[in-house]
Amino acid sequence: MSRSFWHKYQQRFKELGSHVCIGLDSRLDLLPDCLQNADNPIWEFNRAIIDATSEYATAYKPNLAFYLADGIRGLDALYASVDYIPPQIPVILDCKVGDIGSTMAAYVHAFFTYLSVDAITINPLMGKDVLLPLLEHEGSFAFALALTSNKGAEDFFHDAKMKYKVPEWMQGFDESRLGAVVGATQVDHLQEMRKLMPGRLFLIPGVGAQGGDLKAVLKYAINSADDPRILINSSRGIIFASGDKDFADAAATKAKELYLACKNQ
Repeated sequence: MSRSFWHKYQQRFKELGSHVCIGLDSRLDLLPDCLQNADNPIWEFNRAIIDATSEYATAYKPNLAFYLADGIRGLDALYASVDYIPPQIPVILDCKVGDIGSTMAAYVHAFFTYLSVDAITINPLMGKDVLLPLLEHEGSFAFALALTSNKGAEDFFHDAKMKYKVPEWMQGFDESRLGAVVGATQVDHLQEMRKLMPGRLFLIPGVGAQGGDLKAVLKYAINSADDPRILINSSRGIIFASGDKDFADAAATKAKELYLACKNQ
């Protein structure tokens, strides 16, 4: 049996000391012109990005939407990319699913059995029924949306009931199976979210193109100095650092910069 996400994450962090999660938000219309005429542009792009950045990555996070947008070819690119990522690096599928019963079980089967990712993101608004099918799949892991990085998070996640309900709901599930998505742009709330969810692994989007404060994340979001339990995701800021033929080298430079910035704080 393949190793669980939790085991792979811990081993990878121990090896690299890196918090860097690279988001493979490989939007077709933003790919370099030099790849646009390839048989499968997203796959060619991802392969080059993975080759260039894997030494700095504790995890990769492809966003399902950008692959679905390219139809069957996009799904082929997603499968090829997940298979190509070195097996010691965990893969998180950013899909934000959140259904119940047989529907959620079908998502779990598709993503963990066929696509073979290590973790997914979930929307917890339909309650514990969202998580139960996932827990039945041995070794699976989910990051529940707790406080997202977008401005629209104010519509729901800043509500007092929601702010405390999601962390309260998470207490019933083991930290080796469930983490939280907490946006880097939510600086005023980072410290409180960590207090509400001690020991949880935080997936933190919003550093880079969205303008999240890296120093604030490293100060307020960590679990402890010895065991930080954070994955800092950067997508566009790394993979689209250049739109020219040097795109892979530029991505490597940005990934290394984030890696060193995290280690030097």
